[in-house]
Amino acid sequence: MSYKDKKKSVLYDSSEGYDLFAPDYDIGEKFLDSIDNNAVFGLLKGLKGKRILDVGAGTGRIIPKLKKFGIENIVAADVSGGMLKVLKKKFPNIPTVEADIEKLPFEDESFDAVISLFVIVHLKILEKAFEEVYRVLKPGGVFILSNINQRKPPKLLTKKGEEIVIKSFYHIPEHVISALEGAFFKIEKNEFVYEKEVRINQIIMAVKI
Repeated sequence: MSYKDKKKSVLYDSSEGYDLFAPDYDIGEKFLDSIDNNAVFGLLKGLKGKRILDVGAGTGRIIPKLKKFGIENIVAADVSGGMLKVLKKKFPNIPTVEADIEKLPFEDESFDAVISLFVIVHLKILEKAFEEVYRVLKPGGVFILSNINQRKPPKLLTKKGEEIVIKSFYHIPEHVISALEGAFFKIEKNEFVYEKEVRINQIIMAVKI
């Protein structure tokens, strides 16, 4: 193959990119688990019986983990209809909503907790998303989120060998905390996940005050 024959990577927005990658997304599930499991799921204690919104639910990666903690009242939201289609096949009883975290189609104070993992990496500006999460949370509600240390968009490879690149943005950990506090959240926990002394993820639990 000559240089001219090689296809250039196409940069997609989150909705279109994940629609394309949805059939192959679960291939990377173990990797994602490895960089958030211990830190995130230790924060789920006390949420049994609560109503939970999983924003950026994807194909439902964390739903089995939530159920292990007795969390059954779950609503799954994602910007990608393709991802939710896969989720629905795996978990037919979980309500799904195609929605953007910056414009959530829910009433004020609808949820006891919101979980959003590997989502803010796709947001250029955080404030609007955090304000929306604050709005849909009940007073005292919990917001659990992750901030992956990703300096450039990853190249997602499908089983067919197609390369998908999705728009991503790097957020300094201190800026994430500042944006949450600006949206009137109280920071309860701010932990980091390391691999070989390199920070790979930030896990935050914030409370609506």
